[in-house]
Amino acid sequence: MYEPLAERMRPKSLDEYIGQQHLVGEGAVLRRMIESGNISSFILWGPPGVGKTTLAKIIAEQTQVPFYTLSAVTSGVKDVREVLERCKADARSMFVKGRPVLFIDEIHRFNKSQQDSLLGAVEQGIVTLIGATTENPSFEVIRPLLSRAQVYVLNPLADDDLLKLLHRAINGDKMFAGRDVEIQETTALLRYSGGDARKLLNILDLVMQSLTAHEPFVISDQIVTERLQQNPMAFDKDGEMHYDIISAFIKSIRGSDPQAAVYWLARLIAGGEDPKFIARRLCISAAEDIGLANPNALLLANATFDIIHKIGWPEGRIPLSECTIYLASSPKSNSAYMAINDALQLVEKTGNAPVPLHLRNAPTQLMSELGYGADYKYAHDYPGNFVVQQYLPDALQGTAIWKPQHNPAEDKLSQHLASLWNK
Repeated sequence: MYEPLAERMRPKSLDEYIGQQHLVGEGAVLRRMIESGNISSFILWGPPGVGKTTLAKIIAEQTQVPFYTLSAVTSGVKDVREVLERCKADARSMFVKGRPVLFIDEIHRFNKSQQDSLLGAVEQGIVTLIGATTENPSFEVIRPLLSRAQVYVLNPLADDDLLKLLHRAINGDKMFAGRDVEIQETTALLRYSGGDARKLLNILDLVMQSLTAHEPFVISDQIVTERLQQNPMAFDKDGEMHYDIISAFIKSIRGSDPQAAVYWLARLIAGGEDPKFIARRLCISAAEDIGLANPNALLLANATFDIIHKIGWPEGRIPLSECTIYLASSPKSNSAYMAINDALQLVEKTGNAPVPLHLRNAPTQLMSELGYGADYKYAHDYPGNFVVQQYLPDALQGTAIWKPQHNPAEDKLSQHLASLWNK
């Protein structure tokens, strides 16, 4: 049976392990744990292809304790309970040394009840839990389990690490034995790998399989690009990267950096994001971050949302780009956003403050007799369409809720209001 290059190259010991030196380097926490044989429960969090499963297998190899593996993709509560029963038997056995280890790959795919089924065994010390996840454990792992397991973050592999892996594969794997190997360029290889060791080795595998038995093995940007055709972008519309990229997109607009904003827009588009979702976020940003400093921003964002429905993809990318650049380049103000937040807090504190009688409607004779609407001054009956009058409830008179910020548009509004109310 054919075994992929990535599996053949999987390290068997910490000395062969590449990357994550903050965890497995000399004196680092996981190295000390593995070398001592005293393994405590932990969760490995990082993107694909950075060595999470490999670390678990190294632990299994070096600690010599009973080691059980489950995949959250294919396992249910029944499977977890069966493994835990075996772990209990191991813990009672005089022939077994050390606490059994249970490795759960893609632990974020376990639902709450499946994760709950692990709690007792972990808390009682029946089993040591090692989880691996590509998703943020804060969102995907229940709090009681998180409190019993340390989270260790694994980073994408640096280019130097990937190059080290490249040379190790070329010099050590049987696939390259007896072949002429020439590395001309590695820029495309590293870019397409994206810090993922498995992806790099899969690309090498793909290039090799495209060759005849007598062709030399050449790595160049052109060859790698031709074999791959396109770069499959790392983007999970339901996962953390989705939220990270949309966060970077909005914060770049808020920070008035159109270069970064349009880059993150491209990442969203290349990752297959719903254009209507992007347009909705632009509308929110126009109101929240630009607001009264440039009210036209909201008009353009709304027009963008409308036109996306009319023209669809791929042309829809153009109005999205136009709106993104316009919003990022506009003056910023969150005074309207802050005003409604402050007003809501004020409502919560003061409760149902009564509407002043002169502002109330009086559709019946009784209401008129009770003074509803009495003494109300109709603004258009006065010069400049304005007259000083109380509009807030009695208890809130003089409260400043909207606090204009300093930009040309709001300065103009402030001056106008000052000319009215300071009379």
